[in-house]
Amino acid sequence: MNLSKISNLVIVLLIVFSFGSCHSAKKQKSATKFYTYAETPPMGWNSWDCYGPTVTEAEVKANADYMADHLKEYGWQYIVVDIRWYVENTKAHGYNQTDPIYCMDDFGRLTPAVNRFPSAADGEGFAPLADYIHNKGLKFGIHIMRGIPVEAVKKNTPIVDSKYHARDIYSEKQQCKWLRDMYTVDSTKAGAQAYYNSLFDLYASWGVDFVKVDNLSRPYHQGEIEMIRKAIDQCGRPMVLSTSPGATPLAKAKHIMTHANMWRICDDFWDNWNYLKPMFKLCKEWAPYSGPGHWADADMLPLGRISIRGERGEPRKTGFTKDEQYTLMNLWAMFRSPLMFGGDLPSNDDFTNSLITNGELLDVDQHSINNRELKNNNGLIVWAADVPDSKDKYVALFNTTDEKPEVISVSLSELGARGDYAVHNLWTQKTEAVKNGKISVELRPHASAIFRLVKY
Repeated sequence: MNLSKISNLVIVLLIVFSFGSCHSAKKQKSATKFYTYAETPPMGWNSWDCYGPTVTEAEVKANADYMADHLKEYGWQYIVVDIRWYVENTKAHGYNQTDPIYCMDDFGRLTPAVNRFPSAADGEGFAPLADYIHNKGLKFGIHIMRGIPVEAVKKNTPIVDSKYHARDIYSEKQQCKWLRDMYTVDSTKAGAQAYYNSLFDLYASWGVDFVKVDNLSRPYHQGEIEMIRKAIDQCGRPMVLSTSPGATPLAKAKHIMTHANMWRICDDFWDNWNYLKPMFKLCKEWAPYSGPGHWADADMLPLGRISIRGERGEPRKTGFTKDEQYTLMNLWAMFRSPLMFGGDLPSNDDFTNSLITNGELLDVDQHSINNRELKNNNGLIVWAADVPDSKDKYVALFNTTDEKPEVISVSLSELGARGDYAVHNLWTQKTEAVKNGKISVELRPHASAIFRLVKY
């Protein structure tokens, strides 16, 4: 081969390589633009733990008012209306699946029940409520079930700006077993993406900032997850995507982290130690997959006054002991879970508020890095994390055993800390020098402690 032919071949290869690199970079940028919607774990309030499927506009506004007045300065910002806001005759302790009255527009899209959300009258949807929340400097979210309403299929409603109708895109396969409101949207059918696009175009017009999509995780509905991602991307409004509920399969970690901002790692979490203890294993497994814009979600915080008209149990203050409430907050912070408060905020007492307004603890959740379970010695567990741009460290110690107090120790060398450190307790605010190169704490069963190691 002569030199001119070699030169031409090199030029062609460079052009191909350059085009491929540019195409790949554009694809990567497009795939991760939504990461900017939740660069830190979202913090907010969700109506589920205290109101189940029955929350009203007045109750949503009361919680928004409280957040704006008392919690916004600490980073709390989302107000999320959970399940079945589109049913007029809903009920607590389960779902009315006998004779539900659905609210739906002419294009098969569910709309707020006006008897519960009066500002939604005259086709306004959630826009007036979203405006109310936005005017307080907060963000507005809703819960939806995946799929298309059964009622839309019965009526064969048209799909906006499309030649297709509801019956063209639905499937009865894999219908949700515990709530029969929806059919699956079959991602292989023409018109399926158009329907999801129409949904999120509607939510964008309402001013929605956060969408929790239910029944996506078990089994893992990859086709609908991908359609939802595309629908949000095309709607023109940034919306945090939260997938729920259930143990998202660990095998799908790389897929979900490139499609959602947060995803549930467990079923619904409630205020009992039998729910909290298994979270340590789940958090250990999922910690490597969280990062800016994409967060493994350990579920809501069932704290304060819950189950006012809830799905699980009678009206009550949280069933967690104070030790267990600290443990819950310490684990969620070290794991960097999204923080969604489940209790009725206006009912909070001083202790409950102290749990969610500790700026130093919230800083762990929002900004720490390299978060991991360091060791687990028969239920005596140590988590560690680093403080960005610093030689400081975070360390949390947990006694998850049930019978007696235990001493838990961790050395500076195990934490990768060299030199002299002070140890600062994030709850008591006490600071003292680290002695003998290690931290040792005696903890009651289910109790914990969290510290910042400060280099000096």
